[in-house]
Amino acid sequence: MTNKKLLAAMPDSLTAIVECGYAIWASDDVDAALRERFDSKRIPVVGVRHVRVWGLQVDDERVLPGRERTQIQDEEIWEVNLEAKNGSRYEVESKLLKPA
Repeated sequence: MTNKKLLAAMPDSLTAIVECGYAIWASDDVDAALRERFDSKRIPVVGVRHVRVWGLQVDDERVLPGRERTQIQDEEIWEVNLEAKNGSRYEVESKLLKPA
């Protein structure tokens, strides 16, 4: 997938982060120890990755008694690669961020 195709597939909130080049935490729910590793006002964004987590379908009653068919849906995740104050890089789910 080319960069143009990747940008077109991104949610608008993530496109704003990529175009800005910096992010900030969307809420205070993020672990304090993790937040301390990054600048408090502008966290540099160094990349984005689209991940698809494949779902699961179980058709064997022996695996899950009482359930002949169980299905877990596929999930699409957008990960943002952030640069910490010490130069380390961390992948974070895009839902935890907003543009800075």
